[in-house]
Amino acid sequence: MSAAKPTQAQQQSGAGAWFPYIVILALLIVSFCIWKFVFGAPGNFVADPEHPNGNPALDPKNGNIAGTIYKGGLIVPLLLTALFTVVVFVIERFITLGKASGAGNIDSFVRGIKGFLDRGDISGATAACDRQKGAVANVVRAGLQKYAEMEKVTGMEKDEKVIAIQKEVEEATTLELPMLEKNLNILATIASIATLLGLLGTVLGMIRSFAALANAGAPDSTALATGISEALINTALGIGTSALAIIAYNFFTARIDTLTYRIDEAGYSLTQTFATKGH
Repeated sequence: MSAAKPTQAQQQSGAGAWFPYIVILALLIVSFCIWKFVFGAPGNFVADPEHPNGNPALDPKNGNIAGTIYKGGLIVPLLLTALFTVVVFVIERFITLGKASGAGNIDSFVRGIKGFLDRGDISGATAACDRQKGAVANVVRAGLQKYAEMEKVTGMEKDEKVIAIQKEVEEATTLELPMLEKNLNILATIASIATLLGLLGTVLGMIRSFAALANAGAPDSTALATGISEALINTALGIGTSALAIIAYNFFTARIDTLTYRIDEAGYSLTQTFATKGH
């Protein structure tokens, strides 16, 4: 027998699993180009007779931030990649969680569902889910369908019907949660490693600075200060990227917790309404 072909949903899921890595690779290429051709443009550096427009091998021009960043070394493109990755996935999470919340106010939606259930208007509650859309509405709609199904079932104890509705809500929630939490692990990882990357770049830069100073013979305070400032660029980028990732991760985690709470609240209302009414 031939192997079964993967479904469209499975194909989309497999493609979606690779998407973050493709994005990060593309951002790495973009970051390297920015570091090499923008920050490393000759005009950012002092000139010499062979390079009248500026020589990237020499010091940056006085006060030129772009040239100073370039002198941070090859760690800089990695830090830029981390920074751009945070920005991209913050935007992606804003869009995704906005869609998951639905078209209207989620608190008003949950209160409306409670009102429909109190009146026994299942069709009205389902129509409200169709208008609201989003993750919460998807879970509530699944619970409402099971609710209506259990109303028609005979030969089952009420407790068994309530458990069936609870199970349906839990299964629907389990299907929605991965979409809500997707890519948060990337933000958490960057929050952890960005500072370490920055410190690594600073240490490497300090090693280069002191090695050059030792080879020069006489101490040169200006050259040493310049080398240290270039090295510390990595630390600044790393700490800034890490702080942004931590703030974004905590913000989105709080949003997801709020959505999960509203799902639990709506599911509890479904089961309690069913349990308290005669069927």
